[in-house]
This record gives sequence, C-alpha cells and structure tokens, in this order.
Amino acid sequence: MSRPPTTLLVVAKEPLPGRVKTRLTPPYSPHEAARLAEASLADTLRAVRDTPADRRVLVLDGAPGPWLPTGFEVRAQCGGGLDARLAAAFAGCAAGPALLIGMDTPQVTPQLLCRGVDFTDTDAWFGPAADGGFWALGLAVPDPELLRGVPMSTAHTGAVQRGRLEAAGLRVRDLPVLRDVDTAADAHAVATEIPGSRFGRLHAALGGATTAGAATAGAATAGAARAGGPR
Repeated sequence: MSRPPTTLLVVAKEPLPGRVKTRLTPPYSPHEAARLAEASLADTLRAVRDTPADRRVLVLDGAPGPWLPTGFEVRAQCGGGLDARLAAAFAGCAAGPALLIGMDTPQVTPQLLCRGVDFTDTDAWFGPAADGGFWALGLAVPDPELLRGVPMSTAHTGAVQRGRLEAAGLRVRDLPVLRDVDTAADAHAVATEIPGSRFGRLHAALGGATTAGAATAGAATAGAARAGGPR
C-alpha cells in the first residue's frame, strides 16, 4: 500500500507596496518594506523547494511574480478571516499529511521543515512564534475544523491553536520558536541570524544596522497586537 502524499503549504501575500509589511513603515518606506517582504518570501520558498515533499503549494493573495521558483502549485486564497483562509489551505490536502507555514520566517531551513513533515510518531507539529502566534502547523490528517474559529492576531493565538489540537486528542510535538518579521526590530534580529540570505543582504543594503534604534522604538509601539499565525 502506497503512502499518502505529503504537502508543504506556504500562505503568502503578493509583495506589493502598501499591502505587505506595513508595520515596517517607518523606518522603511512602503517600497522598501515590500522589497523586504519579497526577500522574505523568496528565502522561504527556496527552503520549501529544497525540502523533500510530494507537493509544494503556494496559497497566494495576489499574483505570482519572478520570485516564485519552479515546482510550486499556486492556489488563490479564499475570502474571510485568517482562520478561514488557513482552514481552506488545509482543506485542499485531504489526501495526506501537510505542513503549513507563512512568509514571515526567512530563517527557516529545509532541515527544520523536514522535521515538520515526519509524522512517524505524532499527529501534529506546532511551530510557536516569539510573538505568541505560530509560524508552522503540521497535520497528519488535515482537518480544517481544527483552525476555524481560532482567534488570530492576538498574543494568545498560539496557545489557543495548540490547545485546540490537544483537545482533539492529537499527539502534538513542537518545532523551535521562531521570530516572525513584522516590525523593524524583528527584521534586524532575523537578518542578524541569516546575513548571507537574500533577506539578510537586502536588510544590510537598506541600512539595517543603522535602523536598530528606530526598530527598537517601533517594537515598543507595536506591542503584543502583532501576534497571529502565518499570513
């Protein structure tokens, strides 16, 4: 009997000025914020491309661009809130296990993603984000109802989502905590981790080292309201 196909899902927005990474402005201009979003998305897609899987699906709000590597299916995001959009992404993977991530963690690696698609001794993988949300969710048996109704964009989103998995009787294992790129402080911290990546190089070219002070101030202003799930 053949095993069911494994799917890697990336939920993303087309990186257009004024539509993505708006919390990077200031200190960055809307155009610079969109360029950072594109770099983050490109690094994420490269990691997914290099991870063994049967299917790689980009669930996209917008249109694909030159940043999209070969080997991906592209599906349009549905309408509704983030919980409904994530649920719909899983609904297209009913035939087998799936791992879903967003576009906000360019530091993700194929080695890390390989852990999240190994369901040998677990029913679900949960990747907590530093802001209280989550950056990854893997389900051996994708069930959209596990996401519908989870309050997104709060400091408790991750705890609620993980609790939903446990309440369903699933065996849950955790992936490492990662930091989403939402504010300038986030961008500075993540770029420091991955200086040789597309995101890290662009951050440096835009004067990232000189924006650290402004980034810290921006983070204090943003507060806990930026928490959530994959965008």
